[in-house]
Amino acid sequence: MLFIIMHKTNARWEAGAVPGPNLIAKVGTLIGALAQAGVLRGAEGLRASSEGVRLRFSAGTCTVTEGPFAGENELPAGFTILRVQSLDEAIEWASRQAKVLGDVEIDIRPVTEAWDIGMAPRPEGLNTRRYMVMRKATTASEKGEPLTAGQHAEMARLIDETTRTGVHLATETMRPSARGRRYKNSREGVRFTDGPFAESKELIAGYVLVSADSLEDAGRWATRYIEAVEAEEVDLLEVEDTP
Repeated sequence: MLFIIMHKTNARWEAGAVPGPNLIAKVGTLIGALAQAGVLRGAEGLRASSEGVRLRFSAGTCTVTEGPFAGENELPAGFTILRVQSLDEAIEWASRQAKVLGDVEIDIRPVTEAWDIGMAPRPEGLNTRRYMVMRKATTASEKGEPLTAGQHAEMARLIDETTRTGVHLATETMRPSARGRRYKNSREGVRFTDGPFAESKELIAGYVLVSADSLEDAGRWATRYIEAVEAEEVDLLEVEDTP
């Protein structure tokens, strides 16, 4: 089974702070442990919401709001990682996705690269960057209602086309939060509550994808993760199997 562990941002990261050596080392140690255990399937951090946009699609109309964002409905239903030349190109891809999905709210933010936080120089000649296109949970997605056969076919065509051109890098879909857990740091240590989650007001700052035999097994990594990234709260959600 595949799970995603997501931590939430705060005012410090939203202001553009760069992680210090101690935090980088702690996260590196965790990533190393996940890799050594053979369970790491992906990991990314996100830039501040001031560098992104929020798209609301309703009845065929798109409303674009530039960041920064105040936390509203921040529970994700799925995301795609793209490599494109501009934010506008990422918006174009998200708009094509919305034509398939219908009414949907989508956030687009840059993925943090090593050179964004001073860990490595930016490669010469690089004229693209990675963006996360994250769609928000809806009543339907929280009920676990699947896409229609036609929607699946259209999404498959979009992904295939943009994978061949090097734009589409990855897509993941989360199962309803009723199957997940929310972990919080407290004076008594890390505590969790089972889903469903009525709301999630905090923006996502980053995530890891891990394979695990059960929610309990994934939860052990979530406990280590929340301590490594020094977060107040993380969500653990099951990810749909890729056909």
